[in-house]
Amino acid sequence: MSETSTSGTTPSADSDTNVASTAHIRAAVIGCGDISAVHLAAIAARPGTRLVAIADTDAGRREAASATHAVPGFATLTELLDAVEVDVVHVTTPHSEHAPLAIEALRRGVNVLLEKPFAHSLEAGRELADAVAAPGAGKLALCFQNRYNTPVRALFDRLRSGELGAIRGAVGTVLWHRTADYYRDRPWRGTWAGGGGGLLMNQAIHTLDLLQWMLGPVEQVSGSASTRSLGDVIEVEDTAEMVLTHAGGAQSVFFATLANSRNAAIEIQLETEHAVATLRGDLTIEWADGRVETVAEPVTATGERSYWGVSHELLIDHFHSTLADPEPFWIGVDAGLDTLTTINAVYDASFPDRAALAAVKETAE
Repeated sequence: MSETSTSGTTPSADSDTNVASTAHIRAAVIGCGDISAVHLAAIAARPGTRLVAIADTDAGRREAASATHAVPGFATLTELLDAVEVDVVHVTTPHSEHAPLAIEALRRGVNVLLEKPFAHSLEAGRELADAVAAPGAGKLALCFQNRYNTPVRALFDRLRSGELGAIRGAVGTVLWHRTADYYRDRPWRGTWAGGGGGLLMNQAIHTLDLLQWMLGPVEQVSGSASTRSLGDVIEVEDTAEMVLTHAGGAQSVFFATLANSRNAAIEIQLETEHAVATLRGDLTIEWADGRVETVAEPVTATGERSYWGVSHELLIDHFHSTLADPEPFWIGVDAGLDTLTTINAVYDASFPDRAALAAVKETAE
């Protein structure tokens, strides 16, 4: 379990992460698509942070966001950084733009909060990792916000304390639903060039991150990905399965699909020496001695996108409150490259010609 530094100290289940920094932080949001609404709301809710600008290449989205939030709007990150003093940029663009935009900001000494995935390819991810490590670069945080969910933090704390004993194995499932219109609305989502992948890069990546965070780095991957229900509108995968061998020898079994009839609750179940622990919204621990313990999520998300969870605001607040700390943020390069490496292994086995397909499409466009 890596990435534990001072500003990267893993929040405990009973810690208060909503501690506003005394400094006044100037934030900008790059990309005004669906997920940007969560970031904009979190920025507005944080007393120590002020939104100073937005950027989007789409004029309609840019003008709407600029008017709604009463801040200047720009077509590019370069234009924004040339015109406005910014302490941190939130990158919420299509996946293929994550690494280039983050690298540009980091090289100008600006901190970056990056939506997942870390990059749309492993090669781009490595370039971004180099930019983070360069002298004078800003700090980077990766939005794996589910690590802040109260039940998730409670399970991690119990694993770390040793009270559950050794991990024997785990199972993770993501049974969600996406329609053809979801991809027609944002065509980049269904392409290798724009999304870098499908289900694994967009929806299931959070669950993979939690498995790797709790069980340890993945040392061996055996799996496959395929397009089972949406092949008429996407070239990437909508279904995947894998068996992961983690450092220390424990294995996790993972299955995910977008062919389910609804967005079912994500489930992770760990078998340990002393208990079986199940994350399905809440945490249920069934102890070997017959005791049953439950840790509930105190705040429940509602609405059409309730599956996004409630913890973006906690992660954003934590990152903003640690910008002045010299240490790297605790969810960053390692977490990003770990998930990309696992996903890349499955893609190499299942879609070995994806890079050529993406290049052809980029040339055609």
